[in-house]
Amino acid sequence: MKSFADVIAEMTPETYKTLKLAVEIGKWADGTKLTTEQKELTLQAMILWEQDNLPEEERTGYLGGQECGSKAKKELTPEQAALFAPAAGTLH
Repeated sequence: MKSFADVIAEMTPETYKTLKLAVEIGKWADGTKLTTEQKELTLQAMILWEQDNLPEEERTGYLGGQECGSKAKKELTPEQAALFAPAAGTLH
């Protein structure tokens, strides 16, 4: 019997895309809704496959650089910063 890791190692890019689409739309290609357990296992399979086959910035859950929000905000131009300013008269 193959382990979960063995199955993932043999997974093709086409199978990965099928699993990813199923998670995105919440159902299999035949229209059957994914169960909670299927969603969990499919996500685990996707994440494991991505670790060996995709660059970090293309993987599920990638959030970008590790800068803190205040540092990133300082790098904005004054025009960009104005877009994120609270509207006049708001309480925050």
